[in-house]
Amino acid sequence: MAAAAGLRAFGAQVPAWLRRGRCGPLAAGFCSGGPAGARQPEPEPGSRLTSSRQRDGIRNIVLSNPKRRNALSLAMLKSLRSDILHEAESKDLKVIIISAEGPVFSSGHDLKELTDEQGSEHHSEVFQTCAEVMMLIQNHPVPVIAMVNGLATAAGCQLVASCDIAVASDKSSFATPGVNIGLFCSTPGVALGRAVPRKVALEMLFTGEPISAQEALLHGLLSRVVPADQLEEETMRIARKIASLSRPVVSLGKAAFYKQVHQDLRTAYHLASQTMVDNVALQDGQEGIKAFIQKRKPVWSH
Repeated sequence: MAAAAGLRAFGAQVPAWLRRGRCGPLAAGFCSGGPAGARQPEPEPGSRLTSSRQRDGIRNIVLSNPKRRNALSLAMLKSLRSDILHEAESKDLKVIIISAEGPVFSSGHDLKELTDEQGSEHHSEVFQTCAEVMMLIQNHPVPVIAMVNGLATAAGCQLVASCDIAVASDKSSFATPGVNIGLFCSTPGVALGRAVPRKVALEMLFTGEPISAQEALLHGLLSRVVPADQLEEETMRIARKIASLSRPVVSLGKAAFYKQVHQDLRTAYHLASQTMVDNVALQDGQEGIKAFIQKRKPVWSH
C-alpha cells in the first residue's frame, strides 16, 4: 500500500500496525491510487503545506496554509501523511497533535482540483489519498489528537472525526456542506457516521448546516470544549498525560479498541480478553503491576 511505501521511503521496515491496516479488504490499488504496493511521491522540498515539531514525546503537526483555508489539497494530504508516518515506530513518539494556522481548521478538499480539467484519475487520487490518511490515523500506534480552533468543514470535519481525541475551542463549528454545491460529503460521512449518532450525521449531510462546538460535544464528535485561550493548555495537558504512560501499553490498547468496537459482544470480549493476556505479558504490564503492589511509581521501558 502507499502508506507502506511512504514508510519505506524513510528507510524503515514496514511495521505490523501498517500491514494490518484496513486497506486489505478493499479492491487492489485503493490505498495506493495505483497497483498494489506502488510508491507515491512525497511532497517536494519547499512545497510542504504542514509543519511538524516534536518535543517530550509529543509531535505537533500544523496545517499551514491559512490563505487557502487549510484546504486538504493533494499536496496538503501528502504532506500530512508524511508527517504522520515519519518515525512512527520511534519509542520517542508518544502522541500526535494535529492543529491549524488561522481561523479555519480546514475547509475540506480544494475544489479547484475537482474540476473536469483535472480528470477522473486525479480525482481518484485525491479521494484515495484522503481515505488513506484517515485510516492511517486510526491504525497509527500512538493516539492522535485534533486541536480545533475555528471552522472544520467537509474533509476537514472528516479529519476531526477520524482522530482518537478531539479538543476544540467554544468558537469552533463543524459542517459537511457539500450537498449545497452538488457534491455530497460521502467520504466525510464515513468518519462522521462512526463518531456521532446516525440521525445527527444524516441531518448534517442532508442539510449541510453547521453545528456548534457544544453540539459537537453533545453528539460525540468532540472530547472537550474549552475557551479559545485555554485550548492549547488543555490539549497539551491531555497529550502530556498520554506521553507519561507506557507506549507499548497504549499502542496495544488503541489497536484492541478499534479491533473490537464493531464486533458482536461475544467476539469483542474474546478479542479484548486475549489483549489483556498479551498486556500482562508485556514488560511494562509486569512493571506496572509490581509498582502498584510495591506502592511505587512505575518505570516504563518507553
